[in-house]
Amino acid sequence: MPKADSAKDPNFVPYKMKKGEEYMSSEQLEHFAEILKKWKKDLMEEVDRTVGHMKDDATNFPDPNDRATQEEEFSLELRTRDRERQLLKKINESLRQIESGDYGYCEACGIEIGIRRLEARPTATMCIDCKTLAEIRERQTA
Repeated sequence: MPKADSAKDPNFVPYKMKKGEEYMSSEQLEHFAEILKKWKKDLMEEVDRTVGHMKDDATNFPDPNDRATQEEEFSLELRTRDRERQLLKKINESLRQIESGDYGYCEACGIEIGIRRLEARPTATMCIDCKTLAEIRERQTA
């Protein structure tokens, strides 16, 4: 799944907090809105490429093995696009949270998620402690 952090984008500039700046200031919210919008744009371009690829490469091969290979390739692409569709929902929700002023705070305990965590995962909705506990609970019930 694509990430929105500096490891994937050579033009990424981490946010530098100014002395005395409050958490989730208008500058910070703008910073994250830009990250999320760019990520969304990149995902939408990938969807367009997939649709074009599937239209261009759709061939009715006479050989069953060739047909199966193509169907498997298309299946993998569609699964990837489905995960990205779910990610787009999270991106849109994060953009709504920015507009409403709720972005950057843990949905479980209400504390600050943190600038660096949000830069690594802009759609994060939990602080690292709550997320860790949720994953432990998930593994225990699985």
